Amino acid sequence: MRKLILKMSMSVDGFVAGPNGEIDWIFKSMDDKAAAWTLDALWQAGLHIMGSRTFNDMATYWPYSKEPFAAPMNEIPKAVFTRKGLGENKETTRAFKDAGELNHYSASNPPSPYISTWADAYIASGDMADEIKKLKGQPGRDIVAHGGAGFAQSLVTTGLIDEYKLLVHPIVLGKGLPIFSMLTAPANLKLEEVITFASGAAAHVFRPA
Repeated sequence: MRKLILKMSMSVDGFVAGPNGEIDWIFKSMDDKAAAWTLDALWQAGLHIMGSRTFNDMATYWPYSKEPFAAPMNEIPKAVFTRKGLGENKETTRAFKDAGELNHYSASNPPSPYISTWADAYIASGDMADEIKKLKGQPGRDIVAHGGAGFAQSLVTTGLIDEYKLLVHPIVLGKGLPIFSMLTAPANLKLEEVITFASGAAAHVFRPA
């Protein structure tokens, strides 16, 4: 059975975005080695999963991006979790705006030859835990989940995450969007690895204890 890995960037005080979804602070401490660690985590995936808002952002962004992260995001199959379907809602989030401004994204760039992987994404519309169990039982490399704070919160509460890959950035936000606030009891974790980067960011790999 393949693992479910939640990969997130977060602040020292445990927020994955500012109060309004701001993520511009992430890029300030994303040096070459931290980016390489993130890129390697993306390429290890056999499936990328996300909620509908993050999916909409990524499907709009990555096919037209020239960043190194675009290749694994475009080439590897996707699944999107939504009860309502994707519909015609094309509203983007603050995270999309921040990423586009800081990385010189342009929708006028030629699209990736793998753009069809977004249209062909599996729509997971059933109970989240049931859908996760079904995807974990399929053959292939591990599943990498991407937040959205709300989607990550829901994943955490299923108890089905096998590994947390958390890139902690050297900033305290004071307030923002957490991912562990919906837990009703403490969850013990085992720290498997820590990698520090010159920028001050540090990658932490945890597994359930």
